[in-house]
Amino acid sequence: MRALTEIRWHGRGGQGAKTAALLLADVAFNTGKHVQGFPEYGPERMGAPITAYDRISDKPIRVHSNIYEPDFVVVVDDTLLHSVDVTQGLKEDGAILINTVMELEEVRPYLNGYKGKVFLIDARKVCMATLGKYFPNTPMLAAIVKVSEIMEEEVFMKEMEESLKHKFAKKPEVLEGNMNALRMAFKEVR
Repeated sequence: MRALTEIRWHGRGGQGAKTAALLLADVAFNTGKHVQGFPEYGPERMGAPITAYDRISDKPIRVHSNIYEPDFVVVVDDTLLHSVDVTQGLKEDGAILINTVMELEEVRPYLNGYKGKVFLIDARKVCMATLGKYFPNTPMLAAIVKVSEIMEEEVFMKEMEESLKHKFAKKPEVLEGNMNALRMAFKEVR
């Protein structure tokens, strides 16, 4: 892992990008990391573009601002590629992760000449196979952990299971579906 890893999330209101960013911060904190996880607020409403951020480090984090030059970008909804410059400030030694059914050659024209690594995942496919409903934040969370290598898969899965057990104590079937979505997402990143 880098000394400080900065991640910017792009999604639409209601897709869980903010929740995923905050959950990633919680999980990293539980493994002993120093973290920040926060959304950028504007006129949020269901379906409107939103941005959230994560900072994860082995050392205390002294900066308290938005992230302008992220190491990684997560795009939860590929329709944002048409209207938001998701690669703005993205470091070329980092990577972008996009939820899409498109192939790399179809996505590249929307990335403003970005030369770094591009990873793709079909989060809808993962969700429908494991949850029966479309909640893209769960597979995107596992996918960014794989892409960024901010923690080992086993450590992430253990911490996520503990977190989800607490969150879904009265809905054990939801816990199993989410854990299956996380496992499948690790395998589906391309």
